[in-house]
Amino acid sequence: MLLSGARFAQLQHGVSSLGKIKKKSQFGGIGLLINGVLFAISSDGELYLRGNSHAEVLFRARGMEKFIYSKRGIPVALRYYRVNESLWQDQKQLFEYVNLAYIYTREEIIDRQKMPLRLKDLPNLGIVLERQLWKVGISKVEELRMLGAKATYLKLQQHRKKTNVSLLLALAGAIEGCHVAVLPEQLRDELISWHSELIHQNSDYRS
Repeated sequence: MLLSGARFAQLQHGVSSLGKIKKKSQFGGIGLLINGVLFAISSDGELYLRGNSHAEVLFRARGMEKFIYSKRGIPVALRYYRVNESLWQDQKQLFEYVNLAYIYTREEIIDRQKMPLRLKDLPNLGIVLERQLWKVGISKVEELRMLGAKATYLKLQQHRKKTNVSLLLALAGAIEGCHVAVLPEQLRDELISWHSELIHQNSDYRS
């Protein structure tokens, strides 16, 4: 459930100088974006502002609660903080916080684009998997993204003693830039189905 019409109108009015709010499905709720920057989430009629850098410190000091996303029964605390009733009533403070969420998220995006990531810095990977990817000829983030989760998984399968669907989902999450627990459901289901078919084909081949 999205914010009430009145609250959404209040929010849009307050950010009108930044641009128009657009919506997309995100973490079981609705992501709110301005100029492609995901600065907030609406879930169960509540608004959660993205916390980062200095903004996160202020949100915590104000007593704003973290957004807990449940994926297949697994609770994941995300860096989004709930706008409580007192903050809704304090328009000046609210839109200062909204501006901070937008500005710092935009800066994070810009910094990420400038900074050359190592494979180990991607979600779900780490140094051990990075070294295994090096062994199969994947040494750069761009190479992993171009190859995709399935082809990368098949390469790793030739060199690892054990591979499973968790590895496949971890690779997909790394490419998507998210923790495996919050992988988009459609993508997760498609990969699980593909992996099941792969196991079936391999078992047929062996027999």
